[in-house]
Amino acid sequence: MVREHLRAVIVGTSLIGSEPLQTARRFQVSTSYGPVDLLEYRDRILLQRHGLDEYHPPHRINHHAHLSALHQSGVETIVALGSVGSLHRHDPPGSILVPDDFFAPTIHPTFHTDARGHRLPRFDPALRARLIQTLTHPALPAPVDGGVYWQTSGPRFETPAEIRVHAPHVAMVGMTLASECILACELDLPYAAVGIVDNFANGVGEETLTMERFRQQVARNKAMAAHILELLLAMP
Repeated sequence: MVREHLRAVIVGTSLIGSEPLQTARRFQVSTSYGPVDLLEYRDRILLQRHGLDEYHPPHRINHHAHLSALHQSGVETIVALGSVGSLHRHDPPGSILVPDDFFAPTIHPTFHTDARGHRLPRFDPALRARLIQTLTHPALPAPVDGGVYWQTSGPRFETPAEIRVHAPHVAMVGMTLASECILACELDLPYAAVGIVDNFANGVGEETLTMERFRQQVARNKAMAAHILELLLAMP
């Protein structure tokens, strides 16, 4: 399925069961890291990072297979949507954050065993600019341009002490986007991401973070996530 200007959209758990994922054409790509099921929707490729048939938690996601499958399918750019926790009260649940850097000192995915692994990964600036323009929409809260994404290994959430240590330096925390970005850059695929704030990080909000409160906010953000996906699918 090699086409000119083919873009992939990677989505997370909040969009499991969404209309595009239900109606898209499903196909499988064999990679040296294992098979990957992708979706073709309109003129885009969709990847559900947590799996289509069964849920794979963040620490069990096969990022190498995912990025290889997108590359083999002829994808030229990647935009990703992910759930994040906010470390700052001025970015409450329901906010839209577009990170411009990441902090992931314990995350080391690579396709290489030689000097080719020496890379300078980054969120692609030009793709980020188009992403922010796309998300500046009257039906959405204004996207926050910039901020450092901190990737933890998961699957557990962070402790309040961990959040306090990192809060002066990072804006949001998640478990997937840096891994995707690193591998995309190794494949020379421009990559940019948007984080939907589903919760205040542990210890930041006035209310104690619980998994039940987290799930409730994910449910409240579901319609917004679906709208963002539609915008990303139509993004020039």
